[in-house]
Amino acid sequence: MTETVESNVSGGTAASTVEIYDGTGWQPVCEWDGLVPGRGVAVLVGDQQVAVFRDRAGEVYAVGNRDPFSGAHVLSRGILGSRDGAPVVASPMYKQAFCLRTGACLDEPLAPDGSDAAVRVWPVRRGVATDPVVSYEPPEPAAGASRRAGHAGHAGHAGHAGHADHAGHDIADWRPEDPVFWKETGARTARRNLLFSVLSEHIGFSVWSLWSVLVLFLGPEYGIDPAGKFLLTALPTALGAVLRLPYTVAVAAFGGRNWTVISALLLLVPTVLAGVLLEPGVSYGTLLAVACAAGVGGGNFASSMANINAFYPQRLKGWALGVNAGGGNLGVPAVQLLGLLVLATAGSGNPRLLPLLYIPLIALAALGAALRMDNLTGLRNHKRALREICREPHTWVMSVLYIGTFGSFIGFGFAFGQVLQVQFHGDFDTPVKAAGLTFLGPLLGSLVRPVGGLLADRWGGARVTLANYGAMAAGAVTVLAASREGSLPLFVTGFVALFVFSGIGNGSTYKMIPAIFRAQARTAVEEHGADPAAAEETSRRRASALIGVAGAVGAFGGVLVNLAFRQSFLGSHNGDAAYLAFLATYALCAALTWAVYLRPGRGPVGV
Repeated sequence: MTETVESNVSGGTAASTVEIYDGTGWQPVCEWDGLVPGRGVAVLVGDQQVAVFRDRAGEVYAVGNRDPFSGAHVLSRGILGSRDGAPVVASPMYKQAFCLRTGACLDEPLAPDGSDAAVRVWPVRRGVATDPVVSYEPPEPAAGASRRAGHAGHAGHAGHAGHADHAGHDIADWRPEDPVFWKETGARTARRNLLFSVLSEHIGFSVWSLWSVLVLFLGPEYGIDPAGKFLLTALPTALGAVLRLPYTVAVAAFGGRNWTVISALLLLVPTVLAGVLLEPGVSYGTLLAVACAAGVGGGNFASSMANINAFYPQRLKGWALGVNAGGGNLGVPAVQLLGLLVLATAGSGNPRLLPLLYIPLIALAALGAALRMDNLTGLRNHKRALREICREPHTWVMSVLYIGTFGSFIGFGFAFGQVLQVQFHGDFDTPVKAAGLTFLGPLLGSLVRPVGGLLADRWGGARVTLANYGAMAAGAVTVLAASREGSLPLFVTGFVALFVFSGIGNGSTYKMIPAIFRAQARTAVEEHGADPAAAEETSRRRASALIGVAGAVGAFGGVLVNLAFRQSFLGSHNGDAAYLAFLATYALCAALTWAVYLRPGRGPVGV
């Protein structure tokens, strides 16, 4: 049984004590002379068991005593050693090695329950002011000011590493993988940035999908046939896809907060133009130009996701990216519901009301970002990441997979109302009837996107993505059968299933991206002796860049969906050819997921 030493929190700091920072101050936990070099001892800090080690060079480390693989509190009895220059302790249970500086498990990234296998690292020092092992002192907040400081990144590292350094809205020191830093400062700051990021991205998605609703207002007086309407929805999709690449780089160039303000204000361009120009008699070319301008709303997604990815630790990225994207995706059903409200109250003769309603919301989003968001200055080192990531084979694999998920979601979101009006015109002979059903699929698909991220956090992104493509293929078969039978209930059921599973797939594929680069970083550290901090920074940089590239390429899937519907209805007056194309795409994506990430002897493990 492990010996546990009670901490004497009431006593003074003797010259021969070892002290651990518990969030309120440095607490003496044991005698320095009681630490035998090369061995550990278990102490209590509050109700937490902590394993404290002293190496033969005189450095001291403190990590959580619980072995995440066995559940036993035994790490203090482990064997000290080193791996690639990093101090480690090998658990006496199943022999996994844990880095004493970062807490990471160097052998297996996940515990048996699917959670991150890392153990907590505690700030620790020898209680001698003139000879500290770790030169970390928690900063004292100014009188009346809120404390915005965290803790030391890890034991055994000298220098100032104790808090997130702020200059206005700039954060210079950001270490989400440090458990103590995350608990004290990181989580609160990340949640605040996530909230206002979701708000801005939500309105961006609404503006981007504005024309999926406005085409329902365009009656015979506008002189536009169904093929022309599909083109009006395809153009903003295309521009939004193109803009996702520069928007990703913009976060590094301007800062996440600064670019969120700028990108929000850019949404005024398409809304004001539509509010002024949309009326009978306007030329089709003018409508195409105004619709194209709405593409700026699509770019917001890439910058928002790249920014939020940098704020969260690996174990929470699936959830955080799912919430961020899901909240943004809700902008699609939101604008469709608002369009239904305008149609039901003001009538189809007042399409300009819809874009004008968004002007005050855009102003609020920009103001909220300016006042409450932060810039991670470390992201400014990511400016060349886009060029770097284009040489990475996983970039193009993940981009294809995202075409199948997000391309389906946004393409169906833009086209669903028109498909209903064309293929089931007898049931949807008025814009109000079509708008009354159009929002349902995008709403459900948006709500379940965080579920896809959570499932991927639990079971792995590749496994969830593979199963999801099988479900999407079943949905495409259902829609095809309903189309041939002329069954509206079955048709709507199949389409809603496609929306739901595309939403789950959006979350699971985006979880795969940071997992790929974390696996590469782990390999670089364990097999090639790379510096762990540098490897982690490279992982974050590449993940943020790939999120932007995959988002851009995936959004082109929405263009392809609209073009597939356009050609199918032009050729055969139904969507059967398009549904067959979707089925083939999902089968291809499923095969690609298995071959690259799940086949025995595959590449990155743990994706």
